[in-house]
Amino acid sequence: MRVTYLINQYPKVSHTFIRREILALERLGFSVQRIAMRGWTDKQIDSEDINEHIKTQYVLKSGAFPLLIAALKVLFKQPCAFAAALKLAIKMSFKADRSPIYHLIYLLEACQASLWSGQFQATHIHAHFGTNPSEVAMLMGVLGKVPYSFTVHGPEEFDRPQFLKIEEKINRSKFTVAISSFGKSQLQRWVVFSQWPKINIVHCGLENSFYNVSLVELPNKPKLVCVGRLCVQKGQLLLIEAAKIMADNHIDFELVLAGDGEMRHEVEALIAHYALQNRISITGWISSDAVRQHILDAQILVLPSFAEGLPVVIMEAMSLKRPVISTYIAGIPELIKHSENGWLCVAGDVNDLAKTMQNALATPIEKLQEMGEKAYQQVISRHNIDTEVAKLAQLIQS
Repeated sequence: MRVTYLINQYPKVSHTFIRREILALERLGFSVQRIAMRGWTDKQIDSEDINEHIKTQYVLKSGAFPLLIAALKVLFKQPCAFAAALKLAIKMSFKADRSPIYHLIYLLEACQASLWSGQFQATHIHAHFGTNPSEVAMLMGVLGKVPYSFTVHGPEEFDRPQFLKIEEKINRSKFTVAISSFGKSQLQRWVVFSQWPKINIVHCGLENSFYNVSLVELPNKPKLVCVGRLCVQKGQLLLIEAAKIMADNHIDFELVLAGDGEMRHEVEALIAHYALQNRISITGWISSDAVRQHILDAQILVLPSFAEGLPVVIMEAMSLKRPVISTYIAGIPELIKHSENGWLCVAGDVNDLAKTMQNALATPIEKLQEMGEKAYQQVISRHNIDTEVAKLAQLIQS
């Protein structure tokens, strides 16, 4: 099988799950073409991402002119297919949250990607995310008469499914992937019952080499780490508010925010406002190896998200035998069992978050180790990359 993977930005620090999936497909004997809209100028930190960068073709790298040439080539070679794709792009622009010009751009992108995919002789197209990559994949399917599928992660697709035309995308797809039972339920809301069998669960996965390593004992130091993009949905501002409550209660702790993002200035300003610089630090963007080391250096991972799909970093922490504090949202409770392998708190409730963090830090080290072991068993039984990708491979080949 020859599969074209379509991603908006690749490789990317927060998209290691896509890299793992592609490499696992290749281990099964698939040939995989990587096509991304953008990302060619991004500085890559991880050695595996550097390799992926070399293998990726970038649709927007040379500007608009090559896209127009690609569209003309498709128009002259396949006028009926181009007309059908144009009609679909216009349909997708009705009652959408982006103007019609964006959907015409998606058509141009699809023309270029379709030419590359045709040269690659792809037999299937798979996109990640139910936003513009899935629309481009759908248009490619019309242009090249190649079946397509897409993986929905959330939360963006769950926030505005009608604007993104999720129903249209699912109806036209060969199959659609959700990464959790919660995600599957959200997609089922927007299609008729007859389309439900198309929606399949394929979990994001971890490779054996990530967690089949020597055990690193839990540190005695009360240290927490939060890994993720600094943005509203990850809840770091609420986390700092909770840290302030703990500091006022004279709780001993250290908190590392591993990541970067559009809210870094606000996060730094709030840390300074509460004079928590000696307790809270921000790493900026770091490699996956560095993220792994920060998780191992901490007793507990904390992720007080407001909106999610199912965060890969929770899987990573649990596979390293670190219990996790997170919120009762989306697919997270499918993985974290409260007071067994981690803790769940109410999203948006700063007092509940602070109380949960205090209780977790007060847990005896032996109990934390026991919870970490249960976390490990839970995640490796559900999120082995080769097991999950075998499900995806079967869907592609069926």
